[in-house]
Amino acid sequence: MPRARSNGVELEYQTFGRPGDPAMLLVMGLGAQLIDWPEAFCTGLVQRGFFVIRYDNRDCGLSTDLDQMGVPDIAAVFAGTEPAPYRLADMATDAVGLLDALGIRRAHLVGASMGGMICQQLTIDHPDRVLSLCSIMSTTGDRSVGGSTPEAVAVLLRPAAATRAEAVAGALAASQVLGSIGFEASEDAQRRRAEQKYDRAYRPDGRRRQLAAIYASPDRTEALHKVSVPTVVIHGALDPLVDPSGGRATADAIPGAELVIIPGMGHGMPPDAIPAMLDAITRTARRA
Repeated sequence: MPRARSNGVELEYQTFGRPGDPAMLLVMGLGAQLIDWPEAFCTGLVQRGFFVIRYDNRDCGLSTDLDQMGVPDIAAVFAGTEPAPYRLADMATDAVGLLDALGIRRAHLVGASMGGMICQQLTIDHPDRVLSLCSIMSTTGDRSVGGSTPEAVAVLLRPAAATRAEAVAGALAASQVLGSIGFEASEDAQRRRAEQKYDRAYRPDGRRRQLAAIYASPDRTEALHKVSVPTVVIHGALDPLVDPSGGRATADAIPGAELVIIPGMGHGMPPDAIPAMLDAITRTARRA
């Protein structure tokens, strides 16, 4: 896959569709790689007439690692007594640089979890680069909304695995906590996905720096009041990592935003939920 220089890092990316079609940039979540965007999701967007770009954020996948910045004390960053190596605004600037490298002036944005936060920040900081916004299973940065269950917090703060087998087992255990009810992938499919992700790149220190970026970034609620692009907020009704109150708060903060709550969906993108998500995203992009 190609790489693009942006904001002092190199970003691994992949494109689908025809470059002449409207661009749709997909931004993934905490420690997640570009392959975490399901192929059916990407090809579905292409079939709806979009040129799709998915990429690895800094510090994950095959993009630049920032190990020289060290591993932050997450509790200290959360308490505000230690600075984070970087913030969500830096990651949003990375995304703008990728668009620049591809010669794309404006794009539709779709972000999942931390990616939703990055897309919100990009829309706030660079409104002239955004055609529409979709924030999936994300929140505003207001700590009074979008909270996690104790079990989900344990997944978030789990220690790094020492072996491939341990990493795969940890991913399967996490899917039991975070997954959906009624339309989740089989255990064999989840295992294959966990193995594929580990074999491509396993970057637990980068994941902690990304988590620090989330905790160190300010509440976006007031700034979101000024967002004027068509927006849809998608959230799983059973999300244990980012409570649906985070999605509701996001939709409430953005004038005219549509809120789509998907019954049975947890913190993930189960195959049977993809058609409803694609319809909502396409409907919103057509309003741009």
